[in-house]
Amino acid sequence: MATLNYMWWLRIAIYAVFVLSGQSVAVLLGRLYYQKGGKSKWLATLVQPAGFPVLFPFLLLSPAAKIQLPSSSADSAPPSAATLASLYLFLGTFLAADCMLYSIGLLYLPVSTYSLICASQLGFNALFSFFLNSQKFTPFIVNSLFILTISSILLVFEPDSSSGSAKISTGKYAIGFVCTVGASAGYALILSVTQLSFRKILKKETFRVILDLIVYESLVATGVILVGVFASGDWKGWGKEMRDFELGKVSYVMTLVWTAISWQVFNIGAIGLIFEVSSLFSNVMSTLGLPIVPVAAVFIFQESMNGVKVVAMVLAIWGFVSYIYQHYLDDYELKSRKTGTVHERVDGVVEGSLVER
Repeated sequence: MATLNYMWWLRIAIYAVFVLSGQSVAVLLGRLYYQKGGKSKWLATLVQPAGFPVLFPFLLLSPAAKIQLPSSSADSAPPSAATLASLYLFLGTFLAADCMLYSIGLLYLPVSTYSLICASQLGFNALFSFFLNSQKFTPFIVNSLFILTISSILLVFEPDSSSGSAKISTGKYAIGFVCTVGASAGYALILSVTQLSFRKILKKETFRVILDLIVYESLVATGVILVGVFASGDWKGWGKEMRDFELGKVSYVMTLVWTAISWQVFNIGAIGLIFEVSSLFSNVMSTLGLPIVPVAAVFIFQESMNGVKVVAMVLAIWGFVSYIYQHYLDDYELKSRKTGTVHERVDGVVEGSLVER
C-alpha cells in the first residue's frame, strides 16, 4: 500500500512538472512571437493544438491496456465509435474557439497580466465541477477561490505596463481582458467535461487513454482552425511575416515549433492530473505557475512589476496554498480511516482468539 501511494505521488509530480514547464514556456514563446513582429492571431491559435503529431511515437509504443476505473463495473461495455467521435468533436471544436480567445488575450495584454488573469479559470472550474463532478466545497477551497477571484479583479484596475513594447489602448486592453477571462472559463469547462468523460464514457485509467484523448481532440481543433485560416486568407501573409520577423527566419520557425511542442507537454500533464486527482486540482497546478511567467516577463520583455501585480501574485499564491492544504487534509483523513479500519480488524481478531481460548 505504501509503495502504491509513493508511485501515485511520483506520477502527480511528473504531471505537475509537465504542466508548469509546458505552460510557462508556451506562454513566453507566444508573447515573443507577437513581440518580435508576429501579427497573425490565426497562426498563434493554430500552434496551440497543432503539435499533437509529436505524440505519435508515444501512442504507438503505449500498450492499450484495459484498466477500469474503480467507479465502473468490470463488465461495462466500451463506448461506441459514435460516442467517442461526438466527444472528440465537441472537445476539439470547443478547444479551437478557446485557443483563439487565448491568442487575442495574449496579443493585447502584457504577458504578466495575461498570466495572472488566467488564474480565474480555477474559480470557473470549481463552479463547473460542482455541477458536473460533485466537487465538494470546503472552507479552504472557498477561501482559495475567493482569493483567486480578487486577484483577477485587481488587474482590471491595473494601468498599462507594457513598457517594452507599444502602449496598449484602453479598448484593446478591455478586449484582451474579456477574451482572457472568457478563455479561462472555456478551458475550465473543457477540464470538467474531460473529468466527467473519464468517469462516464472512457472508464479507463491508462496513459494510452490520455494520449488518445489529446491526439483526437487536438486533431479536431487543428482542423477547425485550418478552416478559419483558409477561409480568412490569413495564410497569405505568413511568408512576409517570417521575412520581417526581428529574430530571423530560423528563429521564427523555431518559436512556433517549440510553442506547439510546449502546449502538448502541458496537455499531457493537465489531463494526467485530471484522472489522477481531479480537474480542479489540474487547474490549481496550472495556477502554481503564476509566479514563473510574470517574473520571467520582467527580464525577457522589460515589463514593469507594479504594486497591483505584486499584490495579485501574492493573493494567487495564497489561494493555491489554501487549496493544497485542503488536499493535504483530505489525504491525511483518508490515511487515518484506513489505519483505523486496520486496527479494528486486528482488535477483532485478537478478541476472537481470546474468546476461543
